[in-house]
Amino acid sequence: MSPQFLSPTVVPQSEFRRLKALLVLALVYGAVLACHGLTVGHWFIWGILAVVALHSLRLMLARTKTVAANHASQKSTALELDPLPMVSLLVAAKNEEAVIGNLAQALCHLDYPTDRLEVWIIDDNSSDRTGEVLTKLQVTLPQLRVMRRGAEAKGGKSGALNQVLSQTKGEIIGVFDADAQVPPDFLYAIVTLFHGAPPESSHRLGALQLRKSITNAAENFWTKGQSAEMALDVFLQERRISIGGTGELRGNGQFVLRAALDDCGGWNEQTITDDLDLTFRLHLQGWAIECLNFPAVQEEGVVTFKQLWHQRNRWAEGGFQRYLDYWQPLLSGKLGAAKTVDVAVFFLSQYLLPTAFIPDFMGALIWHHGPLLGPIGAFTVGLSVMAMAGGARQSYQASWAMSLWQTLRGTLYMMHWIPVMASVTLRMAVRTKRLKWVKTVHQGQSAAANALLDSDSQPEAPAGKA
Repeated sequence: MSPQFLSPTVVPQSEFRRLKALLVLALVYGAVLACHGLTVGHWFIWGILAVVALHSLRLMLARTKTVAANHASQKSTALELDPLPMVSLLVAAKNEEAVIGNLAQALCHLDYPTDRLEVWIIDDNSSDRTGEVLTKLQVTLPQLRVMRRGAEAKGGKSGALNQVLSQTKGEIIGVFDADAQVPPDFLYAIVTLFHGAPPESSHRLGALQLRKSITNAAENFWTKGQSAEMALDVFLQERRISIGGTGELRGNGQFVLRAALDDCGGWNEQTITDDLDLTFRLHLQGWAIECLNFPAVQEEGVVTFKQLWHQRNRWAEGGFQRYLDYWQPLLSGKLGAAKTVDVAVFFLSQYLLPTAFIPDFMGALIWHHGPLLGPIGAFTVGLSVMAMAGGARQSYQASWAMSLWQTLRGTLYMMHWIPVMASVTLRMAVRTKRLKWVKTVHQGQSAAANALLDSDSQPEAPAGKA
């Protein structure tokens, strides 16, 4: 049985999170202002920079594992398994009529034996025509199973996934967002990687995350920025994993062994980012997470700054929230030295540093000298530039010239994270979060959904697969 601190059924921690967020905020502000007031403060800052720089150097010099992109070879290897593992694909959907039909058909038509694949879509009390689309598709898609949740259902996306999990049969559980797009033969790569993992207990592969790619990347500045951001993410993820650090789940396109999920007690219904929370619980239970660059799962990027602001605020809050929830086991050494250092550096650079810019600016005004965090900020931006350029080359097979142009634009786009994180930490310290279903609105091809609903004739049943 999982330790109590990993259980998703523990008493709700929202108020404790607020108090812990307030404490962290006070420590960050106090430490930065103290560095301004003390003569040795700048040496402390340079010491932190040295730690970050050493870890970053290890990341940039790391050799990543190369996963063969030969789908025919992967399929041949997977078919040697007798029997092939059962795979359950889950989608929690709320008001997704524009995209859910395309995803349901795509998942049910994957190149994988029909008796070893099931597709579950949870209609979580949708108020649009999501339910009608799914009802019509069930007639012709034998693998499609639909669970409908009422208005009284709790737990948001995590609650929806937990509710359906007991009815699934898969050894491998895949989770997708409603706007996901995947190649038809990608499951063989997933199966091959899970069954080819080293058997040692020190590296129990519990989950895989597909690289995310933006389908509407060419639309505007914001979508192009998100495309560069995804390349940066997978570049750093692969290197963090290669030096013994922590791979992370990203929600859409994640695959988890049932044994690992059971070991963690399912999804945590007291979090707003189920994927980031599950990431920590898997690592704390001794499971490893790998990141797969090819194939990628495609998804819609948000198209306005307002949408981006709301989405990134949720991601930032959920990411910060998990450190507040699991700080004791994280500091206990349960992760091991390599993962503990990796988590600490990542927490410092992505969460604490943007928050610290505010008291740093205040200290500069009070003591009439320059900001102390300039060197760390400049180093972090420089590292991001190199990683983003490398990621664009690696993920999109772009030329160096194109990669550099994408990186310049992407770096400007990434500046949004500073005000997002600074505002989130302030808000979390003074206001309790109310847990609810929060989703990104997907546009998709509404015309396709309308055509399916409005047609008088039923679509032809798909031919069966071996």
